[in-house]
Amino acid sequence: MKTKNMGFNTKLIHSGEFEDQFGSATVPIYQTSTFKFKNAQHGADCFSGASAGYIYTRIANPTIRALENNIAELENGYDGIATSSGMAAITSVYMAQLAAGSHIISTASVYGPARVVLEKDFSRFGVEADFVNTADMNAILSAIKKNTKVLYIETPSNPTMDISDIKACAEIAKKHNLVLVVDNTFATPYLQKPLDLGADVVLHSVTKFINGHADIVGGIIITKDKDLYEKIRHAMVYMGCNMDPHQAYLVLRGLKTLVLRVERNQENAIKVAHFLESHPKIAWIRYPGLASHPQFELAKKQMSGSGSMISFGVKGGLEAGRKLMDSVHLATLAVSLGGVETLIQHPASMTHASVNKEEKVKAGITDDLVRLSVGIEDVQDIIEDLDQALKIV
Repeated sequence: MKTKNMGFNTKLIHSGEFEDQFGSATVPIYQTSTFKFKNAQHGADCFSGASAGYIYTRIANPTIRALENNIAELENGYDGIATSSGMAAITSVYMAQLAAGSHIISTASVYGPARVVLEKDFSRFGVEADFVNTADMNAILSAIKKNTKVLYIETPSNPTMDISDIKACAEIAKKHNLVLVVDNTFATPYLQKPLDLGADVVLHSVTKFINGHADIVGGIIITKDKDLYEKIRHAMVYMGCNMDPHQAYLVLRGLKTLVLRVERNQENAIKVAHFLESHPKIAWIRYPGLASHPQFELAKKQMSGSGSMISFGVKGGLEAGRKLMDSVHLATLAVSLGGVETLIQHPASMTHASVNKEEKVKAGITDDLVRLSVGIEDVQDIIEDLDQALKIV
């Protein structure tokens, strides 16, 4: 079915579908490592590119291709590249775009491992990296060098909830011949479309909202053009970062309810955010749907919704935050986000523990910061859980 001009929900359900020989109503799981050739010439043609047949699941697989095609259409991109994890997606992009002597500018409060792999691993091979507040265009401009190749932004950022202006970043990238990469995990293609705003590459940890059920780990990359697609896919294939067919099947299944889940997530989140903002034991809160957010107007302009990620500080600092997290009953104390369940965690000692203390503080990842991923439970139950825990603090 051709779904290009259809609505977002229709694309969620039908993009990427293909007819198999048995008429399966859902995309089958092609749980195979290798594929038979019709004859020797067919095998040679597949390897040379003269034929579009399948060869080996590390290279491509029908179930995985269905997912790649689906999300590429949702993001209005050229094509997708599914990976074994969100970090596999990030590393594939780094490997394809960076070389010895090159330089990358990244959001300072970016997901911890996305930063650490540059600081501790790519640096060993002569790659330079600067981490700045990418919500500040002057900070980006000041960081550009002659050898800068990539501008990598995460918006909203994890975990400080900073909003970077994608369109303004795209103008800077174009002027300085940089590849603009946007991590769109927090927003999803339903709430934000970076490629439409000028980005070159968009990526997701599909572990989060896209799958939405906390039962797989995966990533995906979508490019705006063929050249970038081929370059990044080459890196992914030869590093062996491919997704598994069963992973892809589960993501396709979870993806179908993305809008239903995200709408309920953020409907709950705005109520939780208002509760926290007015609570006497909350020192501060960052949520794009609150007028108190520094980039509230930009968020309204750039996103079609505020999402369901909230960061806040508890009066009393780290120990008060720990007490809160140890006292919740409904919310689950765990990393990750974007699922049907409400999750709470402490970034400074958990997801960003490997980032240098001084750099964490500079990026706004303070010891009192608590990150909340609001789920789809009855919102009054979420609020009552937080309220009873805050009374103990």
